[in-house]
Amino acid sequence: MKQRVITGALLCLLLITLLCLPGWCMALAALICVGFATWEEYHALTLAGHRVVSWPAWVILVGSVPLTHLFGTRMIIPLMAIALLLMSVQIIFREQPELTDLSMSSLPILTVALPGLSLVALSLTEQKAVEVVLMTLVFAVPLTGDTMALFVGSAVGGKKLCPPVSPHKTVAGAIGGLAGSIAAAMIICAIAASVCNAATLARLPAWWEYLLLGAFGGLIGQVGDLFASLVKRHSGIKDFSNLFPGHGGMLDRLDSVLFMAVLVYCYRTFMI
Repeated sequence: MKQRVITGALLCLLLITLLCLPGWCMALAALICVGFATWEEYHALTLAGHRVVSWPAWVILVGSVPLTHLFGTRMIIPLMAIALLLMSVQIIFREQPELTDLSMSSLPILTVALPGLSLVALSLTEQKAVEVVLMTLVFAVPLTGDTMALFVGSAVGGKKLCPPVSPHKTVAGAIGGLAGSIAAAMIICAIAASVCNAATLARLPAWWEYLLLGAFGGLIGQVGDLFASLVKRHSGIKDFSNLFPGHGGMLDRLDSVLFMAVLVYCYRTFMI
């Protein structure tokens, strides 16, 4: 537990530092982290015996930053489509094409790369204060939920949430995690209201939108965590890697964050 706390504190310090730097620094860091997470999921699926095609994922990740910078975030969907097309062509023309290989090859695109590009797009938000608030929501809501779920679940115990996927998660932990996510969103709301000027506040969520982002973010963050557990169980591994002592791999840390990034990106696109 001590090692886990120390690693978590160092990661939080790194995140705060990146938020203080220009947006392109966060975008580059996010892209590197998503690259690690994508590799981890492909590696896990390979261990499960799937003949995945991964190179199109690397092409779109490398090309995403310059293309997004030149043409905006509308390039994300075409990039995904191109990657899926390239994967389909290669697998279809194999001597023994398998539909499962295509579905497993596309899984990291849909569950890691696409959410990761949402994270990159949020990092490039024009107004720095808005970027900081939105990125803080992306990380604080699911990670606070994860922490609260761990402590409440360990203290209370009780009925299991989804034992076929994650035998240690409990209903009490899920409720505690959801409460933690909502609390994190409302704390961010209060801090933003106290330090941001009127022009910035006009581009930020209203208090009830923070509440909804915390609630829905808490829920989808837990779904993201369970999805990662399902992939690990399918692949017969405990962690995606040992990159972070006490925390596992990059995807072990970003599973819930990536799902939250999609929610916040959709909010910024359609509501702000």
